[in-house]
Amino acid sequence: MSYTASYIENFAEYIRASPSSYHAVAEAARRLELAGFTEQRETDEWLAGPGRRYVLRDGAIIAWVAPEGAGAVTPFRILGAHTDSPGFKLKPRPTIGSNGWLQAGVEVYGGPLLNSWLDRELELAGRIVTLDGEVRLVRTGPFLRIPQLAIHLDRDVNSGLVLDKQRHTAPVFGVGDRSQADLVGILAALAGLADGSEVAGYDILTADTNPPARFGLDDVLFAAGRMDNLSSVHAGLTALVAEAEALAIAPHISVFAAFDHEELGSESRSGASGPFLDDVLTRIGTSLGATVDQRARAFADSWCLSADAGHAVHPNYPERHDPANLPVAGGGPLLKINANQRYATDAFGAALWKRACERAGVAYQEFVSNNAIPCGSTIGPLTATRLGIRTVDVGAPLLSMHSARELAHVDDLVALSAAIGAFFAPAG
Repeated sequence: MSYTASYIENFAEYIRASPSSYHAVAEAARRLELAGFTEQRETDEWLAGPGRRYVLRDGAIIAWVAPEGAGAVTPFRILGAHTDSPGFKLKPRPTIGSNGWLQAGVEVYGGPLLNSWLDRELELAGRIVTLDGEVRLVRTGPFLRIPQLAIHLDRDVNSGLVLDKQRHTAPVFGVGDRSQADLVGILAALAGLADGSEVAGYDILTADTNPPARFGLDDVLFAAGRMDNLSSVHAGLTALVAEAEALAIAPHISVFAAFDHEELGSESRSGASGPFLDDVLTRIGTSLGATVDQRARAFADSWCLSADAGHAVHPNYPERHDPANLPVAGGGPLLKINANQRYATDAFGAALWKRACERAGVAYQEFVSNNAIPCGSTIGPLTATRLGIRTVDVGAPLLSMHSARELAHVDDLVALSAAIGAFFAPAG
């Protein structure tokens, strides 16, 4: 099997194991444990000295390799990504229904392409918290579907589909009297609990159950759900594990940070605007004896690579892109640039990314938005603002971003991880 085939198969396995941010960090932790990383609990005394460690906070995870000889002014090389994706989240009192149909009450999470979620077999996945504070992950497998109205009942649908987020997005999961069905009880049973009365709270989201697939001429296309932004999470995780031995003697502390809630603006305790990364870097520095001045010196020599999915040029809508910057599928990962700092890349960051890609032996492409179309943003500017660490924004080019099922070129996914590995590597 070629390296590309092996990487894509491994990525597909990661996606299948990660229908929610909580599952994504659990799978990341499992893989880190197999690679010799040790969990650092936030409530425990911080482990000092060299080694491979990780810490979990809700749907976020930070892992790092502290090299031999790391000291108070040792800089950081940080890869930042996010674990969440747009979709729907289960509401309180979620068992609803109409006209004999059983339905789930859901709230729109982030900014999904609503029409892409229609007529798909969906699952519910996330975490349940019991009355005694125990966390249990749960997933239903294929269970729900948001049915579209037949064209016979809406003859103008192909002239423009308009979905009301409250009335038209409630998925069906059965038929009957809703007083006889209990979604919370169903989830509780799947989590190994006696009944829904043991559930004190839950964070449950929808995910597409259609498995990832390679297809097209020479199998170069790859389709899957949640590639925004599991493509970056998996790339960073894979790079950190692959380079872990070499990083034990690196001149910097290598950090993999995957945050939650980016699709909502990152303002949470586990989001990039929250304190998680600062908490971890501070505790690492303190364990190495860093003073306030030494921490500032370490940050001044540090880098963050903010990796999030970007836009490949759409063949049916090329006018939506900048005419001089048209990144193509298979042309390499993106260097994302925005004059208004929606991306954090500057000239120094561009030079760093160019060196990393050259060391990895991969091509890259610049992405800049069409002036007439507002640009999205990433965790990059947030991290740069909070910590003052120089940051550069990159990512794999996709089509159908924020769809229930997105599209990428396999070579771009592999190249992104290779470039991240070169960013982490000791000679970077």
